[in-house]
Amino acid sequence: MNTLQAIILAIIEGITEFLPVSSTGHMIIASSFFGIAGDDFTKLFTIVIQLGTILSVVVLYFKRFFQSMDFYFKLFVAFIPAVVFGLLLNDFIDSMLESPIVVAISLIIGGILLLKVDEWFGNSENTEISYLTALKIGFFQCLAMIPGVSRSGASIVGGMSQKLSRTTAAEFSFFLAIPTMLGATVKKLYDYYKAGFELTQDQTNLLIIGNIVGFVVALIAIKSFIGYLTKHGFKIFGYYRILAGLAILIIHFFIKELTII
Repeated sequence: MNTLQAIILAIIEGITEFLPVSSTGHMIIASSFFGIAGDDFTKLFTIVIQLGTILSVVVLYFKRFFQSMDFYFKLFVAFIPAVVFGLLLNDFIDSMLESPIVVAISLIIGGILLLKVDEWFGNSENTEISYLTALKIGFFQCLAMIPGVSRSGASIVGGMSQKLSRTTAAEFSFFLAIPTMLGATVKKLYDYYKAGFELTQDQTNLLIIGNIVGFVVALIAIKSFIGYLTKHGFKIFGYYRILAGLAILIIHFFIKELTII
């Protein structure tokens, strides 16, 4: 991985992490085009640079983190399913991280569902999150262990299915990203070193650059997304996912000579 590739991947991460379009899926596709998808450092990079994006949540919602301990307890409850399923399915998840086909199918299915979300759940004005609701959102988030599903999309839809408003569901998804991504980063770093790899100075620099770029881009993406979602709902993201998934399948099966996927 070179510096330009790292910057491009970080921009993709910053834009897509909190949108219901799957940041992991987009980075798998981008890294496949670059020919680095199967590299162990690339897999580490795509996880670790999420630290920069979650820092943007802390900065934007700084005051919300000092409301009450109840806030943290609910985040912990929502985080539990990711811990359990993440540990149980770790090897299976890793095996899918090099497959653009899995991403494409997930994008299309998720896109079809997003076209129906507003119709199914409407736009409730409920802003109260119970512990049971937090747990259910946590289970929805686990669907994003399949590349292309979208962690934010799954958890937002999970919140709306529990009659939360779009904004409340989206913001809780942002907060839930913090323990989820921290946990994933620690686990990935542990696995990386356990496998006998060590970060070089160049790789460390790429991680620093990736986190900085991801942080700045995510700040802009979050503020833009919340405003758009409140007014317009999910349909545009549904159409985008379907078109992106179809494009990936067409490229993969019909014009392979133009791609290295």
